[in-house]
Amino acid sequence: MPTAERLERFIARVEENAHAEACEEFYTVDSSMQENQAPPRIGRSAHVENERIVMARAKSVSSKCVRPVFVNGDNVVIRWIFHFEWLDGTATHMEELAYQRWEGDRIAEETFFYDPAQRVPRKGAS
Repeated sequence: MPTAERLERFIARVEENAHAEACEEFYTVDSSMQENQAPPRIGRSAHVENERIVMARAKSVSSKCVRPVFVNGDNVVIRWIFHFEWLDGTATHMEELAYQRWEGDRIAEETFFYDPAQRVPRKGAS
């Protein structure tokens, strides 16, 4: 179960847009990360690589935790709002729920729930 301090540090790292670094610092080596019902990515290194690929395509990113954060033992639910300005001039605005299972002070499993239509970049959206 994460301590309140550890969970706040995780949220702060994501809000700093240090997404790849948050994966390195807060996920277990063999963690799984799943987008809706897609097959999960397995392994912290896969999460880090995926985040680096996404962030490399972005001109700017805004990441915001919408409180409250729900904690029940090892299970945590966080509501996130992300806004991406892409290098090609399009933008993506996404809201999602992240359902996490922690093992001690690291995330072992995470599933994101969101409307996939939000992932479609839009011209001139800001």
